[in-house]
Amino acid sequence: MALNADAVRVALTGAAYAAPKGTTAPTDATSTWPAGAVDLGWISDDGITESNSADTSEIKAWQHGQTVRKVISGSEMSFKFTCIETSKSVLELYHKGSKIITTSGKSVLAIKAPGSDRRMFGFDVVDGNSHLRIVVPDGEVTEVGDIAYKNAEAIAYELTITAYPSADGTVAYKYSDDPAWSGSTPPAP
Repeated sequence: MALNADAVRVALTGAAYAAPKGTTAPTDATSTWPAGAVDLGWISDDGITESNSADTSEIKAWQHGQTVRKVISGSEMSFKFTCIETSKSVLELYHKGSKIITTSGKSVLAIKAPGSDRRMFGFDVVDGNSHLRIVVPDGEVTEVGDIAYKNAEAIAYELTITAYPSADGTVAYKYSDDPAWSGSTPPAP
């Protein structure tokens, strides 16, 4: 196996987006997000964490109690990140089902018990000229972190997005213009 340091990627920067469910998503790594997609602003230096999990059931044989098969009984893909920019979009995502109303320059957020608020989400991850775009056509904020109000830290809104499957089972799309994806990364010197 040939080692190639040119294929090592670092998530140097990027962005997180939310749009109404059903918004036409970009189908490549670099095109402009559609008008309905809102950039959620600054993300904490923890970046974005993608998690993939599967629930399995073991089938054990009578002979020696050995595991002879594992069956996947469920799976989940989620994305966790913390917004450190306070905006209408972030506040309404954090407080699912609540809307900010502004009149004469004064705003109010009547916080309601959370209900379903499914949307399209997107994440851009950039390392120099290598772009990775993740599109979640149907997702929802399913967990939020605590909000701490401190004098030496940004007010932060931790969000976990769960991706839901389409009719064909697809939960997300990943697009990239990175040559390493196609196996065409130039060999290391």
